[in-house]
Amino acid sequence: MTKSDLPQSKNPFESEDTSKSNINANEKSKKETSQKEADQSFSKINPIVEIALEELLCKRSELKKEIQELSERKSQIEKELKDSFAGQSDEMARRVKGFQDYLTGALKDLTQSAEQLELVSQPVVISPSPLDKNEKSNNSESIETIPAVSETFKPDEDLIRDCLQQFLGEPDFYADPWKLRRSLEKADSELLEDWFFCMGGRGAQPSRGNRSKNILVSAALISILGELYGDRFQVLILASQPERLGEWRRGLQDALGLSREDFGPNSGIVLFERADGLIEKADRLEERDEVPLILIDAAENVIEIPVLQFPIWLAFVASPQEIYLEEEII
Repeated sequence: MTKSDLPQSKNPFESEDTSKSNINANEKSKKETSQKEADQSFSKINPIVEIALEELLCKRSELKKEIQELSERKSQIEKELKDSFAGQSDEMARRVKGFQDYLTGALKDLTQSAEQLELVSQPVVISPSPLDKNEKSNNSESIETIPAVSETFKPDEDLIRDCLQQFLGEPDFYADPWKLRRSLEKADSELLEDWFFCMGGRGAQPSRGNRSKNILVSAALISILGELYGDRFQVLILASQPERLGEWRRGLQDALGLSREDFGPNSGIVLFERADGLIEKADRLEERDEVPLILIDAAENVIEIPVLQFPIWLAFVASPQEIYLEEEII
């Protein structure tokens, strides 16, 4: 019997290694199978995910576009609100409030000045000098009378009232230049009466509603002052826009029968866009003992303080509606 014929005994360690290898192979096979199944499942799900992602991106883009459109619409609404009546009325209210505050302050100053005036005539007693031997021994009294502001045109009251009464009648289209060729309404005549006999020819009056009516009232005033002062007075008109000055020139030409030559620096009527030039011109006229008549357009929201020193001036005060229409035209 040879050695090869003998039964060989099995190595226990070799059997254990073989079982471990089989287990590892099985696990590896299971992992590969699981991985293949996962890959197959992902390949099935991947198109759905891509479609969902595209839909989300599309919705995101649409939302961005809607947000941008809403932002633009908001800006447009804010701009329209600012340009609308409500927005402009708010701005107009602030301007009117500022002008009202200015008028309140000016009226307070005028009130204080009026309180300081001696409206009742007080006798001023002048004692003679003891060195003057030619004077009588008895003291002589001299009374100085200070007329009230409202009595400035009192001596010419009859002439002024006659002119106003004539203006209420039929218009005289062929009257001489510088004479009123149109007729006034009763309210216009009452406004001028108040300005002449209550305000003494200096102060503000409510606008008649539009520039054309204010020009007609001013033309009547110029015609009356022409009767009183002749060539000794010059009309100075303040309006801060060339278009407004053009309306004044055309309106006075029509109402007083004037020509373009009557408007100019050395003519009867001078037009100003700025108050400083008007004040300088009025000062020069007073230095030559001439009378400046200052007319201020209703669109002027502020009256310069130096204008108040001149003896004859008329400012038209516009209503809030009239101010709004002026701003809308501009």
